[in-house]
Amino acid sequence: MANSPSRVFAAVSPSAGDVYRDENESVFNRGRKQTPLHTQSNARVVQMTGCAELSCPPDRATVTISVKNSKEHVNDVTNSVTRRLEYILQTARQHDVKEENITVTKHLQREEELFHMRAEVLVVFSDFEKMQQARSVLIEKLDKSVCVGDPYYSHSAESLNLFRRRVCLEAVDNARLKASEACCILGQALGRPLLVREEESQEWTSGQHDVTDSPPTLHQKTGVTLVSTSSGVFVAFELRPKDSNRRK
Repeated sequence: MANSPSRVFAAVSPSAGDVYRDENESVFNRGRKQTPLHTQSNARVVQMTGCAELSCPPDRATVTISVKNSKEHVNDVTNSVTRRLEYILQTARQHDVKEENITVTKHLQREEELFHMRAEVLVVFSDFEKMQQARSVLIEKLDKSVCVGDPYYSHSAESLNLFRRRVCLEAVDNARLKASEACCILGQALGRPLLVREEESQEWTSGQHDVTDSPPTLHQKTGVTLVSTSSGVFVAFELRPKDSNRRK
């Protein structure tokens, strides 16, 4: 991902305590109180900002399968719905769905001379290919008393947390690369980091299908969404003369 353009201003004859700054730093810190760098009085510092923006596809798909039937006798309707439920649950297990990712609800009621029973199975898949295979089996094998819904794509809390950390680390790495390149131009060596601060973080969701003349794909029809996150960080590094590295 491309970094934001920056220019580095430095003193021609640096003296003790000189600070080399990335001019983009003012964008992040405009109107903010600066965090003091607790360094030695003779420390020289290079300050940089880094930005990153990434998108994360969903990592799970939820499919709702409903079964309904009506009979004159309660045993007949419960047996009919139960047989179909067992086949649905067996199909989900055969496609590597764990028990904790399957939810079953049942509802039985009587209206006049008929017993009506409805059951709903909520299945959460982490493998999208197996999800499509399971849906195809259920649609092909079961009758019209069973309705297999379209998948609903979403992000698990674990995947989002990992993704947010990844974006922040990417921004820090971009700041480090910019600082390292600036030091090479200035004939200096990049030292240890003195301060890392995340200045800005934003997150938004968007569909994969924009408004165009082309028809949406299957995933776009079923509501695949991307979560995008941006992060802006401020990083300060110790600035060392190159000669100090040679003496080591």
